[in-house]
Amino acid sequence: MTRVLLIAPQWIGDAVMAQPLAALLAVRGEQISALGLPGVAPVLRAMPGVSEVIEAPFAHGQLDLALRRRIAKQLRGAGFQRAYILGNNLKSRLVPWLARIPQRMGYTGEARGLLLTDRVEADEPARVRAASEPMALSPVSCRVPRPEGERRPDMRRPDMRQHYAALAKFDGAPSPVSIPEPTLRISPDEADEARRRFGLPPRWIALCPGAEYGPAKQWPVAHYAALAIQAQQAGYAVAVLGAPRDAAAGAEIAAQAPGSVNLCGATRLADAIALLASCSGAVSNDSGLMHVAAALQRPTVGVYGSTDPRHTPPAAHHSATLWLHLDCSPCFQRTCPLGHLNCLNHITPDAVWRELARLMSDVAPD
Repeated sequence: MTRVLLIAPQWIGDAVMAQPLAALLAVRGEQISALGLPGVAPVLRAMPGVSEVIEAPFAHGQLDLALRRRIAKQLRGAGFQRAYILGNNLKSRLVPWLARIPQRMGYTGEARGLLLTDRVEADEPARVRAASEPMALSPVSCRVPRPEGERRPDMRRPDMRQHYAALAKFDGAPSPVSIPEPTLRISPDEADEARRRFGLPPRWIALCPGAEYGPAKQWPVAHYAALAIQAQQAGYAVAVLGAPRDAAAGAEIAAQAPGSVNLCGATRLADAIALLASCSGAVSNDSGLMHVAAALQRPTVGVYGSTDPRHTPPAAHHSATLWLHLDCSPCFQRTCPLGHLNCLNHITPDAVWRELARLMSDVAPD
């Protein structure tokens, strides 16, 4: 069996979208150890195909050369034959290079592939005319028509799942044409234990109002609160999940929808993953928790504003994406450059609830 090191992305959603690569490697007999930041390690531990997780507490944006040397020294002599490096920067290549792993595969990216032995060229965004071809969304999207006449061309970014899975190419073999959907696994016992520990009943809805990238990805808090009320009226409890920075949004949702439980900042990522595995359904911005919920095969509605569900779609097990595809969207900006945030404001709570209810009705009760 070939022992390989997977250098994981640093963001939760990206780590989830890298799981198909792990699945492809495992199927062909590669034993995978994944090296990642503590902030993504719980995701890596829930990944089918990953046999070992090595935490690397690098500071964001820092070289941390001494720490990289120490980790590389520990890995040297462990029998790694190959490394798959998912970051595009030079820092992500240092540990496998210092560990003297003989084959190091990654994207050309920064420094034109320095420290790599095998390079894959990243896909360039495809310039296409909006509405010139059907959108491959997963599985539902809302759209509004653009004005007649010449339409603004989109800079189409590649599907990140396919982008990572392309690294399964080896010894001249073609990249996979079809890839498995991202999948995470939590045992039913662990999910139930987390649900009971946080005082939630069997029927509950998870709301995830955060998005680290910025407010242009965040559906309005008032919309989340209105959705929470609809869920409660349908007989579901509601809990809001997120990081400490999302606590204010969670508190406002709980204030506007009394009875909702604000767990933002009250859970570690491992807790949040286990909780999501127990939920009846989830609604989220385009965020790491959206990708986690969908990969756990829970009914999940992803609400998209400034970003593009063709680039970062949720796993398609039981998911829907709502995206208005306005003339100004996707802009990929942290804040709305036009100041109105219509791409999110105009997605109504009723529309989201209809999609979530449809998805939940399609899933047999646990």
